[in-house]
Amino acid sequence: MSRSLSTLLILILLGSAVQAAQRSNVLFLFADDQRPDTISALGNPHIKTPHLDRLAQRGFIFQNAYCMGSTRGAVCNPSRHMMLSGMSLYRYDQTKREGTFGDVMRKAGFVTYHQSKRGNTAREYHKAFEYSSYLNDRAERSGGHHGRTAADNAIAFLTKTWKRESPFFMYVGFAGPHDPRRAAKKWLDLYKRDKIPLPANYRPFHPVDNDELFVRDEQLAPWPRTPDVVRRHLHDYYGCISSIDHHVGRVIATLRTLGELENTIIVYAADHGLAIGSHGLFGKQNLYEHSMGAPLIVAGPKIPRGKTAAFAYLFDIFPTVCDLVDVDVPRGLDGRSQAPVIQGQVNSIRDTVFLSYRQGQRAIRKGNWKLIRYPQVNYTQLFELSQDPHELKNLSGDPQQSQRVREMMSLLARQQVYWNDKLPLTSKQPGRAVTTEEFFRKRPPKKKKKKKKSKRTSI
Repeated sequence: MSRSLSTLLILILLGSAVQAAQRSNVLFLFADDQRPDTISALGNPHIKTPHLDRLAQRGFIFQNAYCMGSTRGAVCNPSRHMMLSGMSLYRYDQTKREGTFGDVMRKAGFVTYHQSKRGNTAREYHKAFEYSSYLNDRAERSGGHHGRTAADNAIAFLTKTWKRESPFFMYVGFAGPHDPRRAAKKWLDLYKRDKIPLPANYRPFHPVDNDELFVRDEQLAPWPRTPDVVRRHLHDYYGCISSIDHHVGRVIATLRTLGELENTIIVYAADHGLAIGSHGLFGKQNLYEHSMGAPLIVAGPKIPRGKTAAFAYLFDIFPTVCDLVDVDVPRGLDGRSQAPVIQGQVNSIRDTVFLSYRQGQRAIRKGNWKLIRYPQVNYTQLFELSQDPHELKNLSGDPQQSQRVREMMSLLARQQVYWNDKLPLTSKQPGRAVTTEEFFRKRPPKKKKKKKKSKRTSI
């Protein structure tokens, strides 16, 4: 190799190292099962989240961020795989490491750190990070201090492992506020249970069998859902979120102590939301706004303060972060960078949101109109969200909306083709679209199984 060529290669490598060192750090905080309306600064005055409030007040808020959906009851799993791969629900490949979020950031010169619950993230996605570990969820929930173990580990990495020669990219996945929710007294005492308002769309029953009434999440409370039971669950839920908020504050305080806060882009989001009494449901296995929506806040250097109603998928986070720290976005991603929205260059990147859950539910949103389809029972809901943000008034049976229903169903079918979803929207032999109340009241009681006598002898 000639001396001039060697010199050129050295200069290129030195230039890349200098560029990497000048980039901002990235701290990505990811909650599990947190509704988009459970941060005080995002419109819920009844929950106490002072640290997330300060983050939101100095950052940029996406008011319409969505998980696309799930092919299984554990919605958290596909949600994380979509986000870490930048690919949509029917296209991500969890056996692929190259080109994933951690891989791209590591190759761009970031010191990469990943921590999440076991089973939430594919092994290959884990391996893409230089420092990667599973979070001990039992320790994470021990004593009712949700977020403590995750924050302890993140702080230890920042203060003991990270050498500060290169910027970091940290993915800190919390185990909460996913159940079992056992908030410590310290956090429960922040709230008076009987003063916690029920969700605006609280209902004792869901209006129709959504093909997922027996999933584990829906068995956390009996039918009908009573105000007392919903408030009990919300009390623990809010307490867990306040605990996580406190520990988020500890991580941010560590960045401030290290002198790195002003040079760190912080992204706070959750994998999806949760019902807890909304529409008579308790889980995330539905396509309402409270369950497929998620909080999404971006704050840090060169991030303006503000908010947007623009649509975003959680798998847009990957290319967005790349854009914000001047890393090349991999080709072929389904995710699209929302950096132009953050920087005020455009009003929106997406004009339509497609949502999907297993075989029983599909939805489409365009503007303020949203249609949910239940193919197993050929049942349709139509909502106008600017007038009905809590999705309570089904307009699908209104003769004046018949054309709109046809248009939205057609758009839903086209979006299925685009996103590679092959489920028929109409069943040739549908079940009867009974109300959930009728479904449970007519359901025959379970026969009690006779307990077999144990052959073991006591010792």
